[in-house]
Amino acid sequence: MNTFGRIVRVSIFGESHGAMVGVTIDGLPHGIKLNADDFTDDLARRRAGAIGTTPRVEGDIPEIATGWFNGYTTGAPLTILFRNENTKSGDYDKLKDVPRPGHSDFVAYHKFDGYNDYRGGGHFSGRLTLGLVAAGVVAKKVIPQVSIEARLIEAGGKTNIDEAIAEAQKQNDSIGGIVECVATGIPIGLGEPFFDSAESVISHLAFSIPAVKGIEFGSGFAASRMRGSEHNDLITDSSGSTATNHAGGINGGITNGNPLVFRIAVKPTSSIAKPQQTLNLKTRKTESLTVQGRHDTCIALRVPVVAEAITAIALADLLLTERARKNR
Repeated sequence: MNTFGRIVRVSIFGESHGAMVGVTIDGLPHGIKLNADDFTDDLARRRAGAIGTTPRVEGDIPEIATGWFNGYTTGAPLTILFRNENTKSGDYDKLKDVPRPGHSDFVAYHKFDGYNDYRGGGHFSGRLTLGLVAAGVVAKKVIPQVSIEARLIEAGGKTNIDEAIAEAQKQNDSIGGIVECVATGIPIGLGEPFFDSAESVISHLAFSIPAVKGIEFGSGFAASRMRGSEHNDLITDSSGSTATNHAGGINGGITNGNPLVFRIAVKPTSSIAKPQQTLNLKTRKTESLTVQGRHDTCIALRVPVVAEAITAIALADLLLTERARKNR
């Protein structure tokens, strides 16, 4: 459903144009120092307003509602709320009956028998990543020795991202991108094969980011074109350091102490001003749809900080799982 994790359990809630969105994190250690200012930098990186992102800008002020007292986590479920204020729900009136191609509109309508909140994508909106980013801020405090950095390395098939965005905007279209995430300082031994391997947990969370369509670790799909003598990472010292890192920091589903490296593919935003053919659910006939309202030309621009967040959540859960396994 909307909850993930073994020990650190993350639950996201809310809708794009509802009263609020947010996250509840259960299983956190007590005594973690936390205040609202801790969220500022990461929330700012996710916020819209830059060229290529939606003009919808929210305050995104975190309200720590439960599980926090006198500046520290209490050990009870930690709930963080974000009020929705800058909404224009009228922009989505037509989408109730005319689903956007490539979006969740059509499948959500059928899955929930038409009771789904279609405004701004409702519970399927990228706005829900706000809760993931907030959870990532807290998770990073569980793994202070780990450094995580993600960046957009390609958009619209180009490394010149500004140029790709400008071209898409001229054509009233959208583009996707590739985000690379690197984490260092990870201890050897995190991961619970087979089903909770390090790759499995990270991948599961990565696909909770709307628009993510693929993931690869280390050399990824390129490994299929390499020989073992090329792909094998030669171990150079007793700490487990390797001469190369084709494995992306994971062997047998377990972290090996080298940098964790993965890339995620982000699809183009479904909401575009260019006319497209789609089905009218009332008339049962196809018609032309031009999406109105405020939308991202390249949603991938706002994904790096979310990728960092899900990595922190995964590693925090795996670390606490490993400590529980060893009773320490």
